[in-house]
Amino acid sequence: MTDTHTGDAAGSTVNRPNTRRPMGVEMWSFIALAVFFLPVSVIYGLWSDWEPVGTTALALLMGMWGMVGFFLVLQGRKIDARPEDNPSATIEDNPAGDYGHFAPYSWWPFVLGIAVSLVFLGLAAGWWVFGLGVAVAVVGLIGHVFEFSRGPHAH
Repeated sequence: MTDTHTGDAAGSTVNRPNTRRPMGVEMWSFIALAVFFLPVSVIYGLWSDWEPVGTTALALLMGMWGMVGFFLVLQGRKIDARPEDNPSATIEDNPAGDYGHFAPYSWWPFVLGIAVSLVFLGLAAGWWVFGLGVAVAVVGLIGHVFEFSRGPHAH
């Protein structure tokens, strides 16, 4: 793309159009991590005499980061550029509108976070902790789903 020059000859300013690819920052972040894990997995494999668990885990990490990066490359070709992709964009370029509906002052996501922590702790510490985490998760999930069915936010 070419630059568009505006202003007089003495103090001309350059107004650059959108030159970045859509989702470029996200795409290059994932691809860079995939490229990073390639030599790390090879170095780890050589250093550990090709220990199977760690070498496989690092190679899988490289594959997972690469798959997401490749997906973002394909998606970047299909979609139009966002205002975030334009380095000279202003806040007004982003269309206004709803970004979603969020529960005000909700404690249920905190309860669900504790439940997930208990479930993962239970996998390491004991099955009774796992069962306690599942019970807390059921209560938290029911509370989160039916939050707008009772109390001050009922509809």
